[in-house]
Amino acid sequence: MPDTAPRGLERLAFGGDYNPEQWPESVWQDDVRLMREAGVNLVSIGIFSWAMLEPAQGRYDFGWLDRIIDLLHENGIRVDLGTPTVAPPAWFYRAHPEALPVSQEGVRYAFGSRGAICHSSTAYREAAAAITEQLALRYGAHPALALWHVHNEYGVPVNACYCDSCAAHFRRWLATAYGTVDAVNEAWGTAFWGQRYGSLDEIEPPRATPTVCNPAQRLDYARFADATMRENFVAERDLLHRLAPGTPVTTNFMTALSQCDSVDYWAWAREVDLVTNDHYLITDGRRTHVNLAMAADLTRSVAAGEPWLLLEHSTSGVNWQPRNPAKAPGQMARNSLAHVARGSEGAMFFQWRQSRRGAEKFHSAMVPHAGTDSRVWREVVRLGADLDGLATVRGTRTVADAAMLWDWQSWWAQRLEWRPSEDHDARERADTFYEALYDRHLTIDFAHPDADLSAYPLVVVPALYLATEATGRNLRAYVENGGTLVVSYFSGIVDANDAVHPGAHPGALRDVLGLTVEEFSPLGTGERVRITAADGAELTGDVWTEFVVPQGAETVWTYADGLTADRPAVTRHRLGEGTAWYISTRLDAPSLDTILGVAAADAGIAPRAELPCDIEVVRRAGENGSYLFVINHTGTDTEVPLTGDGTELLTGERAAGGLAVPAGAVRVVRFDD
Repeated sequence: MPDTAPRGLERLAFGGDYNPEQWPESVWQDDVRLMREAGVNLVSIGIFSWAMLEPAQGRYDFGWLDRIIDLLHENGIRVDLGTPTVAPPAWFYRAHPEALPVSQEGVRYAFGSRGAICHSSTAYREAAAAITEQLALRYGAHPALALWHVHNEYGVPVNACYCDSCAAHFRRWLATAYGTVDAVNEAWGTAFWGQRYGSLDEIEPPRATPTVCNPAQRLDYARFADATMRENFVAERDLLHRLAPGTPVTTNFMTALSQCDSVDYWAWAREVDLVTNDHYLITDGRRTHVNLAMAADLTRSVAAGEPWLLLEHSTSGVNWQPRNPAKAPGQMARNSLAHVARGSEGAMFFQWRQSRRGAEKFHSAMVPHAGTDSRVWREVVRLGADLDGLATVRGTRTVADAAMLWDWQSWWAQRLEWRPSEDHDARERADTFYEALYDRHLTIDFAHPDADLSAYPLVVVPALYLATEATGRNLRAYVENGGTLVVSYFSGIVDANDAVHPGAHPGALRDVLGLTVEEFSPLGTGERVRITAADGAELTGDVWTEFVVPQGAETVWTYADGLTADRPAVTRHRLGEGTAWYISTRLDAPSLDTILGVAAADAGIAPRAELPCDIEVVRRAGENGSYLFVINHTGTDTEVPLTGDGTELLTGERAAGGLAVPAGAVRVVRFDD
């Protein structure tokens, strides 16, 4: 079993995607000189280089790659070497046009982009294995090699293919998963609308249909597509393990971005040696640093708290959103160090040198078009020095305060058609709950619904439409043993096959919540409801209401108007040693904060009112010491109280009693033993 840490790194990783094939070799020496100036110690290479490495089938040209890897090694720079299987060459598609994926509508995509792959294609699998084998044999023992980087961002931009090869593969997958066609019929509920199958051979992918396709079939096809991509990753990983043992193998995740929500990263994390992640700011008007924190917390969580690595983010603006603003001065360092605070063992970028050609020529880079006489370059050099000063942080672990349940498969099921309200968005609820906890200065672990939750005083469930009976038992045991649980509406409704649990809603969660829901009552566009407490305090909800019937739970807040007037809106169920809260409407941000504040008090979590909004405070601890990261996302200088004395690592100053953090700055205190 290989180590999980990149081989040969003694500091936090710093660098990015390097594409020397885009530049004449005369530029390479200058690149390496600048890398040394900036403190770069790791670069990712070869990710999109299949056509250069294998210009024709079975004819390989590794000379240029030999030269650049040797040059990097001579200058003390480690290599994250890609298998270029995300971008098969033109010659491959000319010989195997059937390896191009087909859309749900039956359109076969064309060559000329990236990630255009039918993952069921035998020809693709054989070609991918061949180039991976050649790379492993040639570079597996190279002293510069730190990490293998398989493929790139699985699921982007195509996660599912609907061709005939995938149809046959899907039938094989169903045979393994269910055994018989009768079991498939039962799981999918094919008695509805006369969809019953007489044999597995009759089953096709859920292609475009005149009206809604069977939701259970759609859900299983999402699982199949994810598993098929993962099969291909595992095949390459196993080749690398066998031919180049001792070097960890990864592929870059995109955990909290909607572009990659078709991938179940709980399952993928079990297959990689090191969890790595790509994260880019979504500039849609929300506070971008909150989504960044969420992505980092989620990545650390799928890594089970073990070391992980930020493999890509941007020095400044990206190029693929409707509007792509530059990062403000100092924002690159804040973004980078926020990932480190939340568990990353470094900060890597896409990419090293900004491209002159191609689709991403306006995507920022460590060396911008403006060159080294630029704000971006000066900030890159400063960040390299800062990361060097944080070397002792390596190996410590981020300390979490609470947990949030997160399940990709539940989201796949919930976003299928014909749900009670198209205004309900599971991802919106997750973002909103996370932001509320962030503003309470709580560091969050994410957890699978069936995970051991006993370490957390507070667990929140913002949206868990699909919840098995096992999940219900897990949450009940958590509460009975003293935990505090907060569950939002439309959770616990269906089982793993998208079948409604027998009896009243919320199905698997009835017992732990101590209530039933007779009926959903979604609200119209723009409609709101008032919710009141016995003391006259008022909350506001929209989108959704329910007819809640307590079955042991107490009513804490009541609907004041609307169809559900005088009915319970927010309940508390004391069960065993703990408490379970239920919120049956979509609360606005201040209202949600009120409920989470009361639930946090139930959990024994003290408020952190001394910390201003947008002052991010995160702790890492381990054998190398205890560290406090303080990130000031505001335009105002602030001071944060300290519970111990230590040294601020970025300035070298002593810190005792309190820590001054200038506007837009980051400070990291290592506490005295």
